[in-house]
Amino acid sequence: MRDIRALCLLSWLSISAAVAQAQGPSDGADASQLLDAFLDEIHTFRANFSQELLDGGGQLIEAASGTLSLKRPNRFLWSYREPFEQLVVADAQNLWIYDVELAQVTVAPLEGSISASPAMLLSGDRDVRDGFEVVDNFSEGDIDWITLAPRQDGTDFHWVRVGFDSRTLVGLELVDALDQTTSIRFDDVAVNPEIDDEFFRFIPPAGADVIGQPAVATR
Repeated sequence: MRDIRALCLLSWLSISAAVAQAQGPSDGADASQLLDAFLDEIHTFRANFSQELLDGGGQLIEAASGTLSLKRPNRFLWSYREPFEQLVVADAQNLWIYDVELAQVTVAPLEGSISASPAMLLSGDRDVRDGFEVVDNFSEGDIDWITLAPRQDGTDFHWVRVGFDSRTLVGLELVDALDQTTSIRFDDVAVNPEIDDEFFRFIPPAGADVIGQPAVATR
């Protein structure tokens, strides 16, 4: 399940940075304008998260939890605590996935790793509607949801849904090409805290197997 979880992460990890504290849709709200506001207002983000991966029939495949830190452009760190330790780190140049138990690091240039996923939203250097269109927005209990679909054919997901309780991001949902659903819930959210770029610097631990080649050599 480790590879499945890491791949699911890449599909939605940037949206949380962009939507953490924007006003959720309400009567008469324009969801497209709301998305523009996301990219303007949120620069850094921290939260705890819990995550579930469900199969096409709604059966639980895996549950996980940990912490998330993000800084635009192109820096993020997902730190998994359960069910095993794993780090997914972007340092603005490369994407690193470190499995602590296996002592294994996978690295690839960041641009190629996320260019065809919702993670492109993290960079903030292109209009969100270049890659996505708003296909729905609705309320469910206290949560307001916006659904985005990719404009590009051949992506590995069908849609991404972003959920708000008032002005706070509380959930993300994604359905991939296998009809699996990744569902994330956030708590203890901090919007625009001070986070130094150095926080996202990753150096493979001594003795770890490294698979792949970084775009820029680590100092």
